[in-house]
Amino acid sequence: MIGVRLKEIRKEKKMTLKELSEGAGVSISFLSQVERGKSSVTLESLRKISEVLGVNPSTFFPSNNEPMSERSFHYKDLTQQVPNPEFHPILVTLPANQSDGQPFAHSGHEFVYVIEGTLTLQVGTKMIELQQGESWFFSASETHYWYNHTDQTIRFLVVSSR
Repeated sequence: MIGVRLKEIRKEKKMTLKELSEGAGVSISFLSQVERGKSSVTLESLRKISEVLGVNPSTFFPSNNEPMSERSFHYKDLTQQVPNPEFHPILVTLPANQSDGQPFAHSGHEFVYVIEGTLTLQVGTKMIELQQGESWFFSASETHYWYNHTDQTIRFLVVSSR
């Protein structure tokens, strides 16, 4: 689903795989595999791809607002398909013991609120442990990522500004 939409948008923008690859910092083969449904994409890669294409990441979410699963994360877009929102809320479900992924940075600010479980948030060189009901606000230009180092699934809200 994401791959089909990605290819449509890339073609509409008259952009080659090479151009998108260079701009997003991912390999051409990875993009090709995503477009063909042979590989899944993380939220960090999706954000980078969206920025290069000049579209909101919600463009890649199902229009019926069903949760989207990619590899280890489950995302649910909460923008209700509002075009070009000033901020982008996503509900993330992270399975137990999920610690894959590399910190990344982007423009704007980010707000994280833990709904259920214990989230480990990396911002810069800091590792911050957030319990249910706790939140953190930071400049998204700092490298950041989230991890689940527990035996329980966690759910949290991520709100990113442009």
